[in-house]
Amino acid sequence: MSSIPKTLRYSKTHEWVRKEDDGYTIGITDHAQSMLGDLVYIELPELEGHYENGQECAVVESVKAAADVYCPIAGEVFEINEAIIDNPQLVNEDPYGKGWLFKVRTFDGDMKDLLKPDEYTQQVASEAH
Repeated sequence: MSSIPKTLRYSKTHEWVRKEDDGYTIGITDHAQSMLGDLVYIELPELEGHYENGQECAVVESVKAAADVYCPIAGEVFEINEAIIDNPQLVNEDPYGKGWLFKVRTFDGDMKDLLKPDEYTQQVASEAH
């Protein structure tokens, strides 16, 4: 079973969100990276790009598949993780730490549509069957 930190919120499309002092950090879950396998390329959103909740904003590619990443909360991208452009494996090794993808500033801070850890755990379990 992949790890699902209790301090984060999750989208149904396997992104995680962590509230920070300056905005929200977003990445893909441990479950998502393990399903994709070894990542070889990541296309991050544009800095200062504005994205709606659920809008495609990035792409992660592995040796076996490419997957869209959806912005789990509406906002403006103010930082991207430059380290993963040259080393996409960071997402495989540490999806909730060094493998984060980007940060957004949101105007409403609305996380009500995101799943709590136990809800996400149930979703992952239901997909496994």
